[in-house]
Amino acid sequence: MRIATWNVNSVKQRIPRLLPWLDERAPDVVCLQETKLADAAFVELLEGPLRERGYEAAVHGQGQWNGVAILSRVGLEDVELGLADAPGFPDPEARAVSATCGGVRVTSVYVPNGREPDADHYRYKLEWLEALRRAVSGGPGAAAVCGDLNVAPADIDVFDPAAFEGHTHVTAPERRAFAALGLRDVVRERWPEERFFSFWDYRAGMFHKDLGMRIDFVLATDPVAERVAAAWVDRQARKGKGPSDHAPVVVDLDDAPDGDIGPVVPPPSQPARGASASKLPQAR
Repeated sequence: MRIATWNVNSVKQRIPRLLPWLDERAPDVVCLQETKLADAAFVELLEGPLRERGYEAAVHGQGQWNGVAILSRVGLEDVELGLADAPGFPDPEARAVSATCGGVRVTSVYVPNGREPDADHYRYKLEWLEALRRAVSGGPGAAAVCGDLNVAPADIDVFDPAAFEGHTHVTAPERRAFAALGLRDVVRERWPEERFFSFWDYRAGMFHKDLGMRIDFVLATDPVAERVAAAWVDRQARKGKGPSDHAPVVVDLDDAPDGDIGPVVPPPSQPARGASASKLPQAR
């Protein structure tokens, strides 16, 4: 089973990238973040193209901000929107959705950014991570938390630790909250010494200079982590016209169809379905 997570930074804008990527990489489960669409709009825009590809969708959106989803072609059961007792800012936001897919309890999360250390939004971030920890600790044995956690857990996960001093994503409380989740960072486990990222700011040519951060994860409990056959960042999906500022993170369980060749960009899984796959549904 192939599990992927991708902060698409507006699913509507990313459809010309998302649909061909689904065809090429053929993930069984996809966690999306920053969909930035209300649920009805998501369904209207994507229900048909996803059904054509064999996917069901669980969505939790709120219009132009936040929003998460799970796409699955291996089952989508016991869908749960949000986290129990999660804080709001000031109201609850669409930042988590869970479902059981192929026997694994999958949660797609978009953790608050934090903005500035010691700001109200930073405290909200830490409280939200604590709510996630509680949810994970009470969950089933076979589970994966996938998404944009907005934390770089170690200095190797940023292009220059000195450049991040005094900023969010790297502070000690954030890193402690990440570690307290008690889950295995399966991509880092597979590539413990490698320097690789999943996010590059759009500005100043950061992607082309490879000045990025690793803030997108597939985190897993032992029963899932022990099944990992390959784990990588699809840097190819960050290239070209109209990309998200994040790249997908992909984890293969039990079998590695692209091989276990490195932490970034394996060869194409299969040819894309053609030019028509890149058109918006309403343009078909």
